[in-house]
Amino acid sequence: MHIPPLILASGSQIRAELLRRNKVDFDVVRARLDEAEVKHSLVSEGVKSRDVADALAEAKARKVSGSHPEAIVLGCDQVLDLDGEILSKPATQEEALAQLKRMRGRQHSLFSAAVIYEDIKPVWRHVGQVRLLMRDASDAWLEEYVERNWDSIRHSVGAYKLEEEGPRLFSRVEGDYFHILGLPLLELLSYLTLRGTLPR
Repeated sequence: MHIPPLILASGSQIRAELLRRNKVDFDVVRARLDEAEVKHSLVSEGVKSRDVADALAEAKARKVSGSHPEAIVLGCDQVLDLDGEILSKPATQEEALAQLKRMRGRQHSLFSAAVIYEDIKPVWRHVGQVRLLMRDASDAWLEEYVERNWDSIRHSVGAYKLEEEGPRLFSRVEGDYFHILGLPLLELLSYLTLRGTLPR
């Protein structure tokens, strides 16, 4: 039986590492997409955060599937929702600190979306949600946290990584750990196993 190759339409190192750890063979082809423009357009149309994550994941999968129709193409995206507002990756340390100060003492949600395209059409999708309550950390501690971790957290929505020092920011986390990392991994592995890409 011919098993088509799997392509990850993302440059995310953590998503690639999660797939490698679980013995999934794949190639990486970054989707050439103006994510900021697509996100801005969706938000301006009043699209909810969950659906923004889903739409961005699909746009990446669709883009790469167009030039690799023979492959299974996985597109992913993650959106942080703070009381209905979407926060993006911080561009500067000052922006990261401002985001963390806004989120402290409050709950926000992470929506982690994955969409698979095959033959230039969607065949599977999943959006997971995690709710996180950030503790009321002091200004001084937040400043030190950003200074220590900037090289890493600048690549993350919300300016934190729970796989590193991020847990110290939170008093409660409700949801799947892999969704926090940006990939609904258990659901994806289940689908790939059912379709025969991975052995049962």
